[in-house]
Amino acid sequence: MVSSRAPDLRAPGDALSSGRRTYVIFNPAAGRGRGARRIATYRQLLEGRLPHLTFGTTSRPGEERELAERAIDDGYEVIVAVGGDGTWSNVADRVMASGKGDLVFGILPNGTGNDFGRNLGLDFSDPRRAVDVLLAGHTSGVDVGFLETPSASEHDPERVEQRYFLNLVGFGFDIAVIDAAARARFLKGEILYKVTALKQLFRFPGIRFTLASPDGPTRDGRHLILTVSNGAFFGGGFPIAPGATLTDGLLHACRIQDAPPMRRLHLFNRAEKGLHVSLPEVELLGAAEFRLTFPDPPRFEMDGDVRQSRDRELVVRSLPRGLNLLTPPPGGGAASR
Repeated sequence: MVSSRAPDLRAPGDALSSGRRTYVIFNPAAGRGRGARRIATYRQLLEGRLPHLTFGTTSRPGEERELAERAIDDGYEVIVAVGGDGTWSNVADRVMASGKGDLVFGILPNGTGNDFGRNLGLDFSDPRRAVDVLLAGHTSGVDVGFLETPSASEHDPERVEQRYFLNLVGFGFDIAVIDAAARARFLKGEILYKVTALKQLFRFPGIRFTLASPDGPTRDGRHLILTVSNGAFFGGGFPIAPGATLTDGLLHACRIQDAPPMRRLHLFNRAEKGLHVSLPEVELLGAAEFRLTFPDPPRFEMDGDVRQSRDRELVVRSLPRGLNLLTPPPGGGAASR
């Protein structure tokens, strides 16, 4: 069931006021192990600056969901996830599923892609500045995506569920790149995605789907990729949906038709700077809801987590201003690239 929680907007500083209990969840596996190295730094920066603070650390994939559920049940009012897109998404899903409209969610970057954080202008290279943004306590209501069709993570195939997401669901080429990146051994961060993506431009066979929205056009055929975005970025910094914001009440579907390898390379190079949208193979559609139909139940990625749909038809929609998020104050934050 979709949460009907309303955003609980507060003045700067109030979200982390002295009476509010904060639970911080660390994922040491985030960022291909980089997350473990930053735990001590983040703890030092947080301790002593928040009066009611508790830490939890995951020991296996997906455990951040259990830690978040336990913290919410124990009455914590602010839940902070330290990791990357997958960690943030798993915790935000539990915050949304709780239906508690007064909960506040915060993020600290410690992952590989950190694409959702790019929408906020967070500086991934400076933990101190990221903590300062968090502790400023400025809370905004931001949009959240909801995948109505049940699916399961490949980390936990028995747990079939509907899911909230923060940033994006992706199909086709997106999955091929994630699979290839998981097999890479010597690359990290943005360069990991770019190198593996270049290889897949010459290997990926393409996908077929039908894309429709209640008041918009229907599109079908063979494609290289389909992304349905809440924010602008994916794949370690590609502005796949330029102009998308976390407060416009829409999801943004970017469909790129299939093409020969060298044309794919041109599309890839243009996408790195958000210039792909002017090419004839590319169409960007905005809607509050999309219905996607595939020949078979698809594998897809949701905020970096590979999932398997239980149906060949997927319904995804936006929940406007559904999440209370700690964000940089207007005009604050730092460039993410």
